[in-house]
Amino acid sequence: MTGTLTAPAALPGWTTDPAARAAARLDRSGFDPGSDPDAVVVAGSVDEVAAVLAHANATGTPVVVRGAGSGLSGGAVAGAGSIVLDLSGLDRIVEISPADEYAVVEAGVITADLDAAAAHGLRYAPDPASLAISTIGGNIATNAGGLRCAKYGVTRDSVLGLDVVLADGRRIATGRRTVKGVTGYDLTGLFVGSEGTLGVIVGATLRLRPAPVATATLAAWFDGIEPAAAAAAAITAARLQPSVAELLDSACLTAIADAGGPAPRGGAFLLVQTDGFGADAEIDAVRAVVEPFAGSGSGSVEVAADPTGAEELLVTRRAGLPALERLGRVLVEDVAVPRSRLAEAVGEIAAISDRSGIRIATMAHAGDGNLHPILVLEPGRELDEQVWACAGEVFTTALRLGGTLTGEHGVGLLKRRWLRDELGDDVVDLQQQLRAVFDPRGVLNPGKAI
Repeated sequence: MTGTLTAPAALPGWTTDPAARAAARLDRSGFDPGSDPDAVVVAGSVDEVAAVLAHANATGTPVVVRGAGSGLSGGAVAGAGSIVLDLSGLDRIVEISPADEYAVVEAGVITADLDAAAAHGLRYAPDPASLAISTIGGNIATNAGGLRCAKYGVTRDSVLGLDVVLADGRRIATGRRTVKGVTGYDLTGLFVGSEGTLGVIVGATLRLRPAPVATATLAAWFDGIEPAAAAAAAITAARLQPSVAELLDSACLTAIADAGGPAPRGGAFLLVQTDGFGADAEIDAVRAVVEPFAGSGSGSVEVAADPTGAEELLVTRRAGLPALERLGRVLVEDVAVPRSRLAEAVGEIAAISDRSGIRIATMAHAGDGNLHPILVLEPGRELDEQVWACAGEVFTTALRLGGTLTGEHGVGLLKRRWLRDELGDDVVDLQQQLRAVFDPRGVLNPGKAI
């Protein structure tokens, strides 16, 4: 059957070309479904999206929606018997409204392109580490976070309304263009983070925010990851609210250095930014909180002298995952814990690494307790049971500390086996019933999320 699906009429983006199918098989999670999808459709319009879904619904053919393929939980992997619906061609920024501070975009717009286009003293606040390649639709589908989420929230906090094509090809619009609105159930919030299981997001109305008049940046180096995490928790306890608080352990710093980045100056690194009219005063307060935890060497806590230096520090943070990917196969986890328990979490993750013999490099959005323990496997190693057991210990630790399996990457394919551990049977069953209301034939991203 592979590659032999019949295309619906008048669908120029449909292809069963082997190279196209192979290219659409994987996302960045590294999970391999073992076979290629049967067909790929690069949609050129919302009409084509609707035609694909109507066809898939009528024939009972699974559809996997794809943006940039930058997801880390296996939500966009696709194997035999499925159609990949590629939305990267829906890449128009339809409208920027400076007066009302919103943007209307199609799903395939690259996140960084929207931020750059906002102008008018505005910006799009969510900034995932993959902002240079990830699409708005993918960010919405997973409710992506990012470096600035400590202050500005995750993607959901910037979504005002959505344009969605349902499983049977019908089109709906949810939400509004106003900042407030409570008419009816919050379907917009329901679709955000639904991982392509309730409908296909083809467009969005997004809230823009004023670009800060000033930004201040602090870099601190520590003897180890636990005092660095304790310092991050102390910032919250001091009632300070930085816009960015990012943490890297020694494994991340060493990988970055080996990839051509700066040499590490300690066993862990904390990057903090404050913004707004009081940015300088707030960064001074952050420095006073952080210094007692920092390493003993001179210059262990520094405030960047200029915007160039600040940007270089941000580049260092964003280089973490690509540097680790050079070392072998990575399994990127995405747990979150209450911020007061961040230091405890990183200590237990280090102990899990020691017990299992599997290298775990940890980076974190420390400002909101979101940790990315990254299992770094030797080249050629598969995701075997020992690896999954190690990952399972990380998840169990997060739940025991009052946290969650995923802070921003989504459940996808990789975390479904632990879903009931967090949500419980009744909640999972209710969510599955809700999914069936939107997609009674089960064609949207089957086997993923819920």
